[in-house]
Amino acid sequence: MMRVAAKLRYLRIAPRKVRLVADLIRGKTIEEAQAALNFTVKKAAKPLLRLLNSAIANAKNNFQLDPANLYILSLSVDEGPKTKRWMPRARGSAYEIQKKVSHVNLVLEEIKKSKGVKTKIVEEKKVSPTVTEQVEKPQKTEKPKLKPRLRQGRQAGKAEGAIRKIFRRQVF
Repeated sequence: MMRVAAKLRYLRIAPRKVRLVADLIRGKTIEEAQAALNFTVKKAAKPLLRLLNSAIANAKNNFQLDPANLYILSLSVDEGPKTKRWMPRARGSAYEIQKKVSHVNLVLEEIKKSKGVKTKIVEEKKVSPTVTEQVEKPQKTEKPKLKPRLRQGRQAGKAEGAIRKIFRRQVF
């Protein structure tokens, strides 16, 4: 199997934002990835589409591979060097602003062809549940609503005793 690599370095978008788009296309075929990137409304989608097209051109021209027979093997987004700037704040202080940069590595690989074995997609038939299956399902029972109880006997006397201690009243 032939692997084709392409790199995009110093992309001036934070790696966390580029990874959101990269997760959409990782492991997909070329056609699916291009379609996903064309309809993704993120700033990182356009540079990743250009990188993907560059990798396809490398595969086509350098290795004579068919673009329809390729898929994205790996797509990693790493952090590059940060440029640091300062923003003046109150009372003469300053806060640091980090302008983050991404390095993107893309690897394409050929789809493996099986040797003369054709795979069939078997559709599962939806069967209506039988009478026995309907009976076996546990039925939900409603819980009885609890009514608050009034204190009686000794419990009532303890509550009154506590109130007496709190307010220090003597009741005869």
